[in-house]
Amino acid sequence: MITAPSSASPGATPETLSPERSELREAAQGFEAIIIRRMLESARASSFAEDTPLTGGGLQQFEKMRDEHFADVAAETGSFGFAQSIEEQLAQYVDGHGGM
Repeated sequence: MITAPSSASPGATPETLSPERSELREAAQGFEAIIIRRMLESARASSFAEDTPLTGGGLQQFEKMRDEHFADVAAETGSFGFAQSIEEQLAQYVDGHGGM
């Protein structure tokens, strides 16, 4: 497995990253959360469940809030790996130019 330098490694804490790299990580995690939300939204849209009093607006709102929370947690923990890949690809521009 190829690893990045310690200041740029995926496991580095925000305190050890440059401000630019920290912003890049936060943006990459935000983008990953958006991707996951869209995937969950698409999966729910294909549901074959019938609308009943128990599957109305309240349940839909709960499911949306649950999906948003799941997406945020998954992005923060790197469960899907999208943020790490995005960060690694874009880090060369931040690290290579001494912090844009």
